[in-house]
Amino acid sequence: MFDVGFPELIAIAVISLLVIGPDKLPETIRSLALWFGRFKRSFNDLRSEIEKEIGADEIKQQLHNESVLKEINQSRQAIEQTRADVNNLISEATAEPIPASTNPADTVQDNHDRSTNQ
Repeated sequence: MFDVGFPELIAIAVISLLVIGPDKLPETIRSLALWFGRFKRSFNDLRSEIEKEIGADEIKQQLHNESVLKEINQSRQAIEQTRADVNNLISEATAEPIPASTNPADTVQDNHDRSTNQ
């Protein structure tokens, strides 16, 4: 984390022993350890709170996505129903008998005769 090696730790220990003194050094180390523990706990609490907030945002996004998917499925069902209705209308229209007075072959022949006379 801080990239401190063993020689640096020895130097810090010797300097702190000279500055603080052998009587107060254990007490100072305990105080530093307590402060470091408090800092670490508060940092972990902050991190977990942020993760909870991010998790809540993800849940909200997932619920929104589910509602969008539900709307898409409803639209798809409506389209399928419309498609079935159109197919039924087409099949009904093609199934109706052609009146005897309107023979398709005669209509094609009449159209051909009209185009050649012009």
